[in-house]
Amino acid sequence: MRWWCRGQRVMRALPRTNLDHSLPRVLIRALFICTQNRLRSPTAEHVFAAWPGVETDSAGLGNDADVPLSVEQIEWATVIFVMESVHRRRLSTRFRKHLNGKRIICLGIADEYHFMQAELVELLRVKVAPFLRTHHAGRQP
Repeated sequence: MRWWCRGQRVMRALPRTNLDHSLPRVLIRALFICTQNRLRSPTAEHVFAAWPGVETDSAGLGNDADVPLSVEQIEWATVIFVMESVHRRRLSTRFRKHLNGKRIICLGIADEYHFMQAELVELLRVKVAPFLRTHHAGRQP
């Protein structure tokens, strides 16, 4: 088990292996974006990190984000989830030339939750899972 520090949070690296060998080994690299990368996007990163065939990362678009969004993160991602439509607009404005062919999904989740708040976790599962399940025949851990 590895630990690393992201901003002011200490995170545990979870194994990201496909435990069910009958599933296709399609790797989804999901990037979650909010404003400051303190509550919503880090929660999403944590929630989906243990899903088979899914790698996660998160970043913020605000000037004071704990982990500011980088071009490398965009290039790494196979799908990008933004929390609000304002994030989609900022992303398109600031990183337009790096978004060619990237699927961007707006989740419509307002900034009214705490990190790992049960309601936020459930909302993320409901809104994100359908996009991840299409790659894994409806299975999740």
